Amino acid sequence: ALPISRIITSPSFDGDRILAVILFENTMDRTIADRPTADYLWSVKSIVPFLKVDKGVADEEQGAQVMKPIPNLDDLLARALRNGVFGTKMRSVIKLPGEGLDAVIEQQFTIARQILAAGLVPIIEPEVDIDSPQKAEAEDQLNTVLLKKVNELDQPVMLKLTLPETDNLYSKLVEHPNVLRLLALSGGYDRDEACARLAQQHGVIASFSRALTEGLTAQQSDEEFNKTLDGAIAEIASASSN
Repeated sequence: ALPISRIITSPSFDGDRILAVILFENTMDRTIADRPTADYLWSVKSIVPFLKVDKGVADEEQGAQVMKPIPNLDDLLARALRNGVFGTKMRSVIKLPGEGLDAVIEQQFTIARQILAAGLVPIIEPEVDIDSPQKAEAEDQLNTVLLKKVNELDQPVMLKLTLPETDNLYSKLVEHPNVLRLLALSGGYDRDEACARLAQQHGVIASFSRALTEGLTAQQSDEEFNKTLDGAIAEIASASSN
């Protein structure tokens, strides 16, 4: 496995091209160069730290997977704030249009309100499976439901969505005053495909993990590692600039 600290401390990994990093709880609890990870990201790299708060997804029901319960969420949110974390991320999975999709969004926004109340900015991630036989239909329903839900908010959130079949499908969400940023997830597309799709989405930026680390190995020399990482960041940043 690649140590996250090697990526974060790489000279290629900088705040000029990277806005934020989503941390696992155990990474937040560790240090980099004798500083708490979130503090290192912000103070040294000028990168905003987020925390993944979900505990994974439940079994599929009605074509979707809601999140498993998140016990002690308020305690975790308070700890994140103390650590200098700016926001959170939580992921659900949508396989088909229908009632399951509605259940995913209902749960996401209920928990998002709890996160906002704690003083953090939630990234809402209802991932549409790229292998869904009804991907476009699910995305149309998702767009409609998300617009309704963000209209009801009194504080802004961020959205992290699968790259859609219809270019600029989410343009009204991109422009919505209650959406701070609309992020795209790579979702299993390789980096070239993910970047090609992203480049067609106006105002959407990448939130790629798998696509970012493509080609990186623990065995690479520092020079090779940093060069490979720099190339990946450059490609993704370019695709995010439309």
